[in-house]
Amino acid sequence: MHIKGLKAKAMGGLFLAALLAAPAWCSVTAQPGTVNYVEGQAAINGQPLSEKSVGSARLAAGQTLSTENGRAEILLTPGIFLRLDYHSSAQMVSPGLADTVTALQKGRALVEVASILPDNNVQISANGVSTKLLKPGLYDFNADTGMVRVFDGKAVVQAAGREIELKGGHELALNTTGKLKERSFDKKAAVDDFYRWASLRSSYLAEANVDAARTYVAGAGWYGNGWYWDPWFAAYTYIPGDGIFYDPFGWGFYSPWFVYGAPFFGFGYGGYYGGGFYRHFGPGYHPPFVAANRSSGYLGHAHSFSGPVGGFNHGSFARGGFAGGGFSARAGGGGFAGGGFHGGGFGGGGFHGGGGGRGR
Repeated sequence: MHIKGLKAKAMGGLFLAALLAAPAWCSVTAQPGTVNYVEGQAAINGQPLSEKSVGSARLAAGQTLSTENGRAEILLTPGIFLRLDYHSSAQMVSPGLADTVTALQKGRALVEVASILPDNNVQISANGVSTKLLKPGLYDFNADTGMVRVFDGKAVVQAAGREIELKGGHELALNTTGKLKERSFDKKAAVDDFYRWASLRSSYLAEANVDAARTYVAGAGWYGNGWYWDPWFAAYTYIPGDGIFYDPFGWGFYSPWFVYGAPFFGFGYGGYYGGGFYRHFGPGYHPPFVAANRSSGYLGHAHSFSGPVGGFNHGSFARGGFAGGGFSARAGGGGFAGGGFHGGGFGGGGFHGGGGGRGR
């Protein structure tokens, strides 16, 4: 058999094996508590998790996810990721879509919120104190030090019969004596290895979003806002029902209607948008393209936009197309090639339509 034929047959076999071992492209959306990534030592109620657990294992009410020399990621409501650091544990109190409550028992967790609906009641408790997440952003919980930090977003801490509002750049020490009082903190100084790991993890899922969202452009299998499995990335990714959601790390999550303006992740990998081969997230993973001044320590602001402006009807193909700053004119200018390939590359203002975090 011709060498190309052998390669195609081998790829087909690998893809079939992946489909049999994991959720399908059009599977029912993942439920809160679904394990989306495991690295190193992690377990649910003492039962070890592995890479094969991703997409199938789920943290049910009353169960505890723990890590030793490892990290893990679980999905909450669509658009919200909870990531556990080394030597940490979290218990799922309520895995409902309307009420999603998790208790951090020890160690540290970062909660990334790319999207949250007004009806969502998403709460994280630590040290006996509950925090309700209100807006897209990045939230840092440390049960060992008794600290709640908001890098970006807005939350309400419910403690001692009071409600304390925390906005971006503010923290609250839970273990202090006397009256609890929020204070500001240096976000740049707070960026550490766990933060950078979470940012890389987010960039991986943003890449998976572009790959998955384009398969639903024609509408086949599309059921709206939710989690979607991508077998090439062996993970669920978030696909919004409309528009684009930029997470606090600066990475974009595109709806099928807007994905035509997303970065060309596939270049260098054998084709457009991935070219049909498996991606692996690990210690050596780096995003294929980085926007201006971006790094895994990027401090951004979660935001989104939707509707026809900046889309096909206004400023896209009709007025300048990709080359004229069309697609993401509202997301920070620069568009795809107006500051994209020809104006300084993706690093010149064009990765997510103007460098991801510039369109406030």
